[in-house]
Amino acid sequence: MVIIEIFPLSGFIMTSRSRMSLENRTIVKKIEVKANVIYIYLEKLNDESQTFILQLERVIQVKNLKPASIKIYDYYQPGGLQISCYSGVGS
Repeated sequence: MVIIEIFPLSGFIMTSRSRMSLENRTIVKKIEVKANVIYIYLEKLNDESQTFILQLERVIQVKNLKPASIKIYDYYQPGGLQISCYSGVGS
């Protein structure tokens, strides 16, 4: 099992439409939101490229935003962690 752990920009939440879109994908086993962190559990990955689009909604105006980060790791072997940071705010 693979986990995508998303720490969105402060003041943003995942839209319900985005959640439903992700839940309808066969590769997605479960989605959890805990303390403003989004966890997407995937059955497994193979050699095929996967793209996940998350729509976020601003609910609170925050100054001096820190970059958002995404961690991707194997549930059974978390040592092979991949981390990416994103600071841009789209429209």
